Amino acid sequence: MKKYKLIGPISQLISMEKATLKGAIKDEELSVLHNAGILIKEENIHSIGMYSEIKKKALLLDAEIIELRANYVCTPGFIDAHTHICYSGSRARDYAMRNAGQSYLEIAEAGGGIWDTVTKTRKSTLQELTYGILKRANILLKNGVTTIEVKSGYGLSVSEELKMLRAIQNANQNLEADLISTCLAAHMLPKDFDGNHQSYLEKISNTLFPILKEENLTNRVDAFIEKSAFLPSDIYPYFKKAKAMGFDITVHADQFSTGGSEVAVKMNAISADHLEASTEDEIELLGNSDVVSVALPGASIGLGCDFTPARKLLDTGGILAIASDWNPGSAPMGDLLTQACILGTFQKLSNAEVLAGITYRASAALNLKDRGRLATGMLADFNLFRTTHFNEIFYHQGKLTPSQVWKRGDIVYSDHN
Repeated sequence: MKKYKLIGPISQLISMEKATLKGAIKDEELSVLHNAGILIKEENIHSIGMYSEIKKKALLLDAEIIELRANYVCTPGFIDAHTHICYSGSRARDYAMRNAGQSYLEIAEAGGGIWDTVTKTRKSTLQELTYGILKRANILLKNGVTTIEVKSGYGLSVSEELKMLRAIQNANQNLEADLISTCLAAHMLPKDFDGNHQSYLEKISNTLFPILKEENLTNRVDAFIEKSAFLPSDIYPYFKKAKAMGFDITVHADQFSTGGSEVAVKMNAISADHLEASTEDEIELLGNSDVVSVALPGASIGLGCDFTPARKLLDTGGILAIASDWNPGSAPMGDLLTQACILGTFQKLSNAEVLAGITYRASAALNLKDRGRLATGMLADFNLFRTTHFNEIFYHQGKLTPSQVWKRGDIVYSDHN
């Protein structure tokens, strides 16, 4: 196998190399390379540029030349920065009850809600959870998602959270996509825990955190800050312990009520995710910080609630990423591109802002600096869409899917067109 590969000619290559991290982006600001080529060295991008020029370099390096014989648009590989794809069971009954007008409390009293998924996930073996992750991650990969964040949070005990995080680790070793694990043991107070919120969090931080470090299961800790889950006063000591141990912090914030985004900013979190309930005060706070705001349109679609105020966050100078929130309860669709396009329609986002939200700005939400853009030294993660203009990708709202997906310099999916 040769050390170098050249792919091209590519009708349009959208590198995102010079696009800004913060604030609004107009489509005209995108640097679009026409008749481009990507030269790969092993897992990384060696160089990009005009195909005729890159080909000369490739020949000198004795590269394998892969010539494309149709029109393609190339984007960076997509990054889904917030998912819950480690779970068992279905919450289809919850969905039907919710659409029929039942409240969250009524659904929970009827045996639904997060605790239903916790019960089913606890009953599953490590192997069963691993298989479920593999199945869902491969669906995402075929749709161009080459990096996938995956949370625990349906175990809610030391042993069950470890089972989930080990399943994520096992799946990651058997996938072409990269999985980034996050500990969400602070998802809700488990019904079977004999104690209050503070004592539960103390047990998790004192018992689980050291094992996460010892087994290298994750470097990320998340918490659901909400009246029905954990209050800010509960979470501050928990997050301080996590930070002292070297974990990155991320927050489920402002989904139904405010308070979480303020915690995220004060704790210098990597991201604040959801934000559907954010008011002007929270938007201003986030817009003037380095915390990445992660919109989760799948949850808005699944619950029938307002979208994250993405337009206002961008216009305030914020960093906006977009993720699927794929989970069995509020966001069962699991289609990142479709959801991002729908958010763009309702929040009046430019195509450049949508693409940024699922590429390099999503990488910032995971504190990853080696992906999300197509540039020298970055991972060779990219998608090829069989079309002539990048606008077509968003116009079709997820129905135009990649013809080829490349991960770390290798083609991992092709529709054979």
